[in-house]
Amino acid sequence: MSTVHFDYIIVGGGLAGSVVASRLLNADKSLNILLVEAGVDASDNTLIPHANNTAFLIGCELDWGFVTTPQKNLEGRRIGNPAGKCLGGGTAINSCGWIRGDRSDYDRWAEIVGDQSYSYNSMLHYFIATEKYTDGSQASGQHGSDGPLHVAAVSSTGRKYPLRETLAQAWDENHVSALPDLDGNRGSPQGRAELAEDRRDGLRQLASAAYPLEGVQVMTNTLVRRIITTSEDDTPKAIGIETTSGEKYYGREIIVSAGAYRTPQLLILSGIGPRDVLPQHDIPAVVDAPDVGQNLYDHLELAQYWKLKNPSKGYALGSDNPLFAKPEFGLGVPVDWVVTTSVPKDGLIEAIAEDEGCSPSADHPLLKAERSILEYITLYAAGSASDPVIPVDGTHICMTIVDLLPTSKGHVTINSTDPADPPVIDPHYLSTEVDRYAWRTGLRTAARLFLGTDSGKSFIDQETPPDGFEPINLNSSDEYLDARARHGAFSTYHPMGTCSMGKVVDNKFRVHGISNLRVVDASVIPTPIAGHIQAALYAMAVKAADVIAGKV
Repeated sequence: MSTVHFDYIIVGGGLAGSVVASRLLNADKSLNILLVEAGVDASDNTLIPHANNTAFLIGCELDWGFVTTPQKNLEGRRIGNPAGKCLGGGTAINSCGWIRGDRSDYDRWAEIVGDQSYSYNSMLHYFIATEKYTDGSQASGQHGSDGPLHVAAVSSTGRKYPLRETLAQAWDENHVSALPDLDGNRGSPQGRAELAEDRRDGLRQLASAAYPLEGVQVMTNTLVRRIITTSEDDTPKAIGIETTSGEKYYGREIIVSAGAYRTPQLLILSGIGPRDVLPQHDIPAVVDAPDVGQNLYDHLELAQYWKLKNPSKGYALGSDNPLFAKPEFGLGVPVDWVVTTSVPKDGLIEAIAEDEGCSPSADHPLLKAERSILEYITLYAAGSASDPVIPVDGTHICMTIVDLLPTSKGHVTINSTDPADPPVIDPHYLSTEVDRYAWRTGLRTAARLFLGTDSGKSFIDQETPPDGFEPINLNSSDEYLDARARHGAFSTYHPMGTCSMGKVVDNKFRVHGISNLRVVDASVIPTPIAGHIQAALYAMAVKAADVIAGKV
């Protein structure tokens, strides 16, 4: 048993845990902070920094390799949900997209918790604090120039792909306009923006390196069994942690940053969870917290492969175009544009009414402002070496569509008291008509882009669909589009909400019903963020450190 009494014990050395530990120590060098990570210290892993290796990292030792329960709305498939298992967490295995999302999402967050400090305008200070943005001066007051995370738009690296202008024109013909300065990170992303990535000279940046941990006591390869609690005057209090090896460590405050899946699991194992779950596993109840593990949101994605009319023009990776051998084309993923759109309001109103049993008012959260609901990214590459249908030979490009604002909600729970067992994850994907309507809209938009515009038709032949499906066309039925979503949708690995602020934690990240315990990670986000959530998590973690340190 440790005889050291820490000021803070942080469980989870991923993005949020690394940032909070680093920032707390930076604010007060006298603090004694323990950061406990279940995975390895991957800072010396030579594979991680390189630009385009995400596919090789998924499934390796740096990935928890979570899988959902069979999803009845996705043909009963069990959906993979990778999550980072190392210092730096998901920043070790993600694709480095830097996409803040829509100001409406943050304003909705502020509305839910009754605290305007979570609105977009208030959070902007924290976004700026994280960034060293290439061409940061292009939007005065919107981007940082001296933060620890290097953020680069694709053209700033010298990458301009052969289809760049033709694809831009196709979007224009499809009634999606370019954003000012092609910048989608100003809180109003609806339109066409350049891809931005948090890469330094093309190399991945680990959160645990961008926010240095020197001076923090770090324990890796250490799985926490439970939070140690005591009760004084009938008020539970967190006083330490116990690892699976039986070691106990005590601290003035415990901060759980184990992620949207592991954090609710750890709370439940510690007796902080739903009243009906704890006795099933003979876990002594410490706090009846019915919302722990509930309110799970995740972004679904679908990939379409589009056959090029004339592959010899060298539009895609895998062709013999010598352009792609130039060094700058190794500095990021093969993408020019990130496009964000809403959906037609009449259909959205009908979908909401079907889900909720009555016609929505104009003040409904999905209606009172134009919301960012769908994202489209065209990759100038498709297929894999193991895919006999879509080989990597320059004959196809890939369109990925993401439902950014899901209304389907799932949950996380446990199936045993062994913390080494994976949590039970049921996102309940595609369980709402709003989500199904969004997918129909997204697939139709992609079809119009490539088959219904002069620019799209100039380089696309047709879609190469999955086995058992005809190629999509401009007149594909709702039933066909629903079937495509059920067959092809997969997770983008953006889980959030399972310890929601306003339900499980307060606006200072403190867990309701127990003292000296906070949660800081994606699990506290109470409403979907229509972006790739690492940018939001960095800003939130910097804010959380200020909150914990009493600065705000």
